[in-house]
Amino acid sequence: MDIETLKHMVDYGVIGLLIFMSFIAVWFFIERVIFYKRINIRNYKNKKQLDVALTKHLTIIGTIASNSPYIGLLGTVLAIMLTFMTMGSGDIDAAKIMSSLALALKATAVGLVVAIISMVFYNILGRYAEVLESHYETEEI
Repeated sequence: MDIETLKHMVDYGVIGLLIFMSFIAVWFFIERVIFYKRINIRNYKNKKQLDVALTKHLTIIGTIASNSPYIGLLGTVLAIMLTFMTMGSGDIDAAKIMSSLALALKATAVGLVVAIISMVFYNILGRYAEVLESHYETEEI
């Protein structure tokens, strides 16, 4: 296996993982929004039960938001290491090196996009859960 093929496997593997993570974040965001729209807070006996139901899957979205930049950065670092290995083997074609570096930086960009979107989802859902808990508390009194 040559270095160019390895470079593409690393870079596209990381981007593929990030795209998969973004699908998970979108899926859980949609699931939570539907759940929040349909929830009847009177069905819960205490606030703790409601809190558990409202925050389900939020940790996954938060974890995706906090870790996707690191996964993107990992892809960038690995692709740049492979680019340096290519240069070290004597293949110093400027166009090939620049395209490899651009491809490597794309991994970081995708990681940041996934993180930003996931963080927005997390904050929206967190606020929605807080509002529902407040409604629960005011109806209890």
